[in-house]
Amino acid sequence: MARRILFTVGDDGFDPAQGMAVANKFVADGVKFVIGHYNSGVSIPTSDIYAKNGILMVSPASTNPYFTDRPKPLWNTFRTCGRDDRQGDVAGAYIADNFKDAKIAIVDDKTRYGKGLANATRKALNARGVKEAFRQSLDYRREDFSALVARVRNAGVTVLYWGGLDKQAGQIMRQLADDGLKVQFVSGDGIITNKLASIAGEAVAGTLNTFAPQPANNPANKILVEKFRAAGIEPIDYTFNAYAAVQSIAAAATAAKSNHPKTVAKAMREKGPFKTVLGEISYDKTGDSTLPGYVMYKWQKAADGSYSYYQQ
Repeated sequence: MARRILFTVGDDGFDPAQGMAVANKFVADGVKFVIGHYNSGVSIPTSDIYAKNGILMVSPASTNPYFTDRPKPLWNTFRTCGRDDRQGDVAGAYIADNFKDAKIAIVDDKTRYGKGLANATRKALNARGVKEAFRQSLDYRREDFSALVARVRNAGVTVLYWGGLDKQAGQIMRQLADDGLKVQFVSGDGIITNKLASIAGEAVAGTLNTFAPQPANNPANKILVEKFRAAGIEPIDYTFNAYAAVQSIAAAATAAKSNHPKTVAKAMREKGPFKTVLGEISYDKTGDSTLPGYVMYKWQKAADGSYSYYQQ
C-alpha cells in the first residue's frame, strides 16, 4: 500500500547549538526520519537525540568517521557520502604523487569536519614519507588571514591543504593572490559550492578538491536533472546524496514491509543493495555506504566565464 511522505524542514545554520534546537523540534513534531544534517559537527551531537527518540537519520554530507564509526555505534546513523579517512587518503596520495618536493602547509578551521579531514590528509602524506612545512588550526569565524599569508611566505610553502568550508577557503585564496603568492590550493568536499568562486574570484583557478563522482553527469539521471532545473534547483554538491537518502529509506521500508525506524534501519543494513540515483547502495554494519569513494577535481573557467570544478 502506498504511503504519503510528509516533509518538514529545519535550518541548523551550520551551528551545533542551533542543530540541537532543530533536533528537539523534530522530536516534538513526531518526525521519524531525518535527511541530514550537513555538517559533521552538527550531525554527531544531534544523532544522540535522534537515537534516544527513535528517529533514523541519513546524512548526505557528514564525512567525519565518528558520525557512524564510534566505540558504541548508534542504531540510527547512516550516510550516503564517503568518509574523511578515505577522502584524506586520496588527497594525500594525489599531493605526494603530483607535487614532489613541494613545501606543504596543512591548515584547518577547528571544526570537527575540517580538523578531521586535515588530520586524515596529513596522516596519508606522512605515511608516504612526506612531512609538512607546518600544521595550523584557525577559528572558523576568522576573516583576516594576513598572519597565515605571512607564515606561508616565510616558510616558502607551495601547496596549501585546507580542511574547512568554502567561505574561508575563498578568502584565503584571494588574500594569498593579493600578496603575490602562487600557492597550489588543495581541499576537500567542503568547498564545492558556487559561493567559492564568487569569493575567491580569479584566484580560484587551478584549485584542486576531492569529491565523489558526480551523478548529475550520469546519462541515467538526465530526466531527473531536467526536473531539478525546471524547479529552479541546480543539482550540484550533495543534492543527489540527499535524494538517494530518501530512496534508501523508502526501499528499505518496502523490503521490511514496515515504516518503523528501527525496523527500517535493520533492513538498510541487511536488505541492500538499493537502487538510487547514486547507484546501487548497500550499508555496512556502521551505516556507511559501500559506494566507490573519491576522485580529484580541478576548478577551471567555462566558456561563459564562470568557474566550476571538473573531474581530473
